[in-house]
Amino acid sequence: MEMNISQFDIVRRRSYGMVVPHTLVSVRAAPLQTGGNFIELAVLFLILALVAAVLGARGVAGISMEIAKWLVIIFVVLAIVTFIL
Repeated sequence: MEMNISQFDIVRRRSYGMVVPHTLVSVRAAPLQTGGNFIELAVLFLILALVAAVLGARGVAGISMEIAKWLVIIFVVLAIVTFIL
């Protein structure tokens, strides 16, 4: 039995630009983990606090430093809980 490529609906996948028959295209699975960027946000707020302190905006610097501190605390607590479980 000879397969002709015209028998298939061709789908162009955006991720790699591959051309595959529609029967081979898999459904994209949901990621196991979403979010969890506490450490990235903490670094962002830390940089914001440092820049604000250099520019003299002490109120913004203080608030940004508090947010960064709490995000680091949340990150550490979640990391410990994850390692225990």
